[in-house]
Amino acid sequence: MSLEKSYLAVVIRLALTVFVFSLILFLPAGTVFWLEGWIYMIILSIFMTVNLLYLKEKDPDLLKKRTSQKFVEGWDKILSLLMAIFLIVMFILPGLDAVRFQWSQVPDILKIIGLIGVALSLFWILLVTKENTFLSRVVEIQEERGHNVITTGPYKVVRHPMYFGGAIWIVSHCFALGSFYSLIPTGILIIIMIIRTNLEDKLLHKQLKGYREYANKTRYRLIPGIW
Repeated sequence: MSLEKSYLAVVIRLALTVFVFSLILFLPAGTVFWLEGWIYMIILSIFMTVNLLYLKEKDPDLLKKRTSQKFVEGWDKILSLLMAIFLIVMFILPGLDAVRFQWSQVPDILKIIGLIGVALSLFWILLVTKENTFLSRVVEIQEERGHNVITTGPYKVVRHPMYFGGAIWIVSHCFALGSFYSLIPTGILIIIMIIRTNLEDKLLHKQLKGYREYANKTRYRLIPGIW
């Protein structure tokens, strides 16, 4: 696939993603008059757009790669499916909880902290994208692209900084949208993320040259100072 077609495919995917997640967020709420929901979707849309523009200008190879990735490991396919399911549930619950039925009473200060956490975690993910040209939606060794170990930037902090940023994002998501009940699918998501991180780390130890040495220097997989 040419770069132009790859770019168009990602643009279409981005637009559809924003549209679908907006529907999933606002339909359960039963109203479009939800300030936190709009602020959240604006932040998310800005992140997706900046990420796309960066890849187009600075890393077109990665942009092209992302349009044709297929699962290599069976466990990765299963875990990714489970993550997608609970991510959708995580988007459905806030509208029902915080707006329609008002089960949770989240203080405004926590909502503000949540929105800041969403913005900072997505910025962190942009830094990870900038640092790692081999960043992939699936677990794989990209031998055709000369896959090597990335040890700079966020990778100095933890070995899987994308998962770390993702974990901060989904927890912040719950507070930003005023839903304590959303912490339930979020907690399940984090457990799945930990399992995937562990399995991916074992695979990289076995298959990626230099990873074992890197792991000896950067001790923590996902959570700085803990694991």
